[in-house]
Amino acid sequence: MPDARAILERIAARAMIDYGLEPELPADAQAEVRHLGAAPVTGLRDLRELPWSSIDNDDSKDLDQLEVVIEERGAARLLIAVADVDSLVAKGSALDDHARTNTTSVYTAARVFPMLPEALSNDRTSLNQSEDRPALVVDMAIADDGAVTTSEVYRAAVRNHARLTYSGVAAWLDGHGAAPAALGQVEGLERQLQAQDRLAGFLRTRREAEGALDFDRTEIRPVMGDGVVKELQVDSSNRARDMIESFMIAANGVTARFLSSRRSASIRRVVRAPKRWPRIVEIAATHGTTLPADPDAAALEAFLRAQRGAQPDTFPDLSLSILRLLGRGEYVAESPAGAGQEGSAHFALAETNYTHSTAPNRRFPDLVTQRLVKAAAEGRAAPYTLAELTPLAEHCTRQEDAANKVERRVRKSAAALWLADRIGQEFAAMVTGASDKGTWVRLDRPPVEGKLDRGFEGLDVGDRVRVRLVRTDAERGFVDFVRVGS
Repeated sequence: MPDARAILERIAARAMIDYGLEPELPADAQAEVRHLGAAPVTGLRDLRELPWSSIDNDDSKDLDQLEVVIEERGAARLLIAVADVDSLVAKGSALDDHARTNTTSVYTAARVFPMLPEALSNDRTSLNQSEDRPALVVDMAIADDGAVTTSEVYRAAVRNHARLTYSGVAAWLDGHGAAPAALGQVEGLERQLQAQDRLAGFLRTRREAEGALDFDRTEIRPVMGDGVVKELQVDSSNRARDMIESFMIAANGVTARFLSSRRSASIRRVVRAPKRWPRIVEIAATHGTTLPADPDAAALEAFLRAQRGAQPDTFPDLSLSILRLLGRGEYVAESPAGAGQEGSAHFALAETNYTHSTAPNRRFPDLVTQRLVKAAAEGRAAPYTLAELTPLAEHCTRQEDAANKVERRVRKSAAALWLADRIGQEFAAMVTGASDKGTWVRLDRPPVEGKLDRGFEGLDVGDRVRVRLVRTDAERGFVDFVRVGS
């Protein structure tokens, strides 16, 4: 039997090249790694004794951020420590050039293509447990209504006292699982996580009130073993993921406003008002809700919240339909005087000042932002001009799209391997894409996406159909269906 991992590794590497990404670290960048030492922590504000912890995926090794809550009389401070990757990866270096080429790490079932070599991203620039690291700290005071009342950004030395996972923390918070072992090993960690959970609730409630959209996100993760695709596992949102997401959104907003206050050019993350709003209105109407004729995030969030409560079993499908119709996020350059203009709005988050700053080990825009913030905080000239940032932001958007295509390509190939012996079977499905390029559907179980070869006339995103599997091709990443019935 062919080795599925070897097949998928070959497909992934070929797809990286096809989509304009570098699958391997160039020799000059490898030489730089060999000559790099450890990132220094001397001369920084010393916060190593605070009960910092990380919460991430079970298999994550590139730890970009730590969290801690400091409870004070009448208030609470949320501190997010972001790995100071710039301390070892200099602008214009060979490592920086490779990171700038790909702009993001690419995660596939067979292989991870890190933006920075694992000797850095998984070690020297990762906020690993029991290691002293330099970090950029976003320090926020959070009121009970979820408002960020004061904030500052500064460099500090930090130490991760507990490496936690989304699955373990979520199960414990929900009362469905045992407490993570670290709670019995790190003094005050149980109270710390409870305080974080409470603050995340405040932040989430405020975002929803301001019109930020709350979706149910599920992702397929092929599970490999014994040379085959053993299963297609579905990863869903949970309480711990939502908590960290709330913290990162708050930190990214504070970082964007900090750069605005220092009159610094920046790269912003935006999601523009959806061009396919009329189709969103149609979908809402099928659920008995009338949305405004013009895009309105607050009205859409009220509809989504009501549907989550009324129809929890079908809400993931509704979420996926709306997400596809909103369109993708993109990066744009913002002039020093332009923060808050209409062009920099993030429709899905109801934010007019938003950037990506909390994952510099795996996203290049975050590393660029880190350099801009450090320069602004220290009163130095910005390391990038607006003329440099404008094409760089466009490049980051293109390469993010390319990385997404590689990941989808490998997922489809893994699904094709897994479904190869199911030709002729029928499945319930939902339309996830409809354009001149073709019509795509996603099965209910397993949630595999493929192309609808026949019977797609008149269908649009969100429509329910029944389909038959007619063809799979792992090498080309094809999973093809035809419509059954009308």
